[in-house]
Amino acid sequence: MKPLAELDPRGVRALLVDIDDTITTAGKLTSPAYAALERLHRAGLRVIPVTGRPAGWCDHIARMWPVDAVVGENGAFYFFHDGKRLHKCFHDPLDVRKQKRARLEALTAQIFAAVPGCALASDQSYRETDLAIDYCEDVPPLPLAAAERIAGLMRAAGLTAKVSSIHVNGWFGDYDKLSGTRRLFAERYGLDLDSARSEVVFAGDSPNDAPMFDFFPRSVGVANVRRFAGVRPRYVTSAESGAGLAELVTHLLTT
Repeated sequence: MKPLAELDPRGVRALLVDIDDTITTAGKLTSPAYAALERLHRAGLRVIPVTGRPAGWCDHIARMWPVDAVVGENGAFYFFHDGKRLHKCFHDPLDVRKQKRARLEALTAQIFAAVPGCALASDQSYRETDLAIDYCEDVPPLPLAAAERIAGLMRAAGLTAKVSSIHVNGWFGDYDKLSGTRRLFAERYGLDLDSARSEVVFAGDSPNDAPMFDFFPRSVGVANVRRFAGVRPRYVTSAESGAGLAELVTHLLTT
């Protein structure tokens, strides 16, 4: 990973950014991180959180934060507010989402029995499409091996599973953060992401960001990304979490 100073900020038109431990710090949204998003938005760049967090959170974020849109539940949907109302665009129609949710709920007891100490994520009731298992947010932290065990159980049951810095998320479907972002750019902005990716910076910190790190030539990890072996953005900040995001925004606004 190269130091952030080597990233050329010229021509950047959008920042895609993970939330947990990238925008937030120890679970909190700090004023420097929020101000950084606001500075970038006011400068005319598109600001788009791309997160594993639930639809309930994303409803609020799309309405209240200085962002252009938000991709949530690891690519299951994107929301945006056009200045008049909120628009919700899902990968699956409502009837399919209901069927999949019932199948997800049947798996939880098996996971709890196999991995003692994990729990249903506290934001699960706000989710539309996936199952989130907490391994270190509101439970005593479990080792990464436990998170991988949870992900393995999900995959054995036919789910797509991703490990974030706090949760293991599983869902029925082959979408992810990158495919959800592709849909947003095509349907909302009329842009082909393959053609536009050199104009985009992605910032994240964990394994569920890996498809984004691999795709974008200007991918950035906040310093705590080093916690996860094998997760390799192109560039890395010197500061962790929200302070790392603020560092990145300052660098992007230097030209």
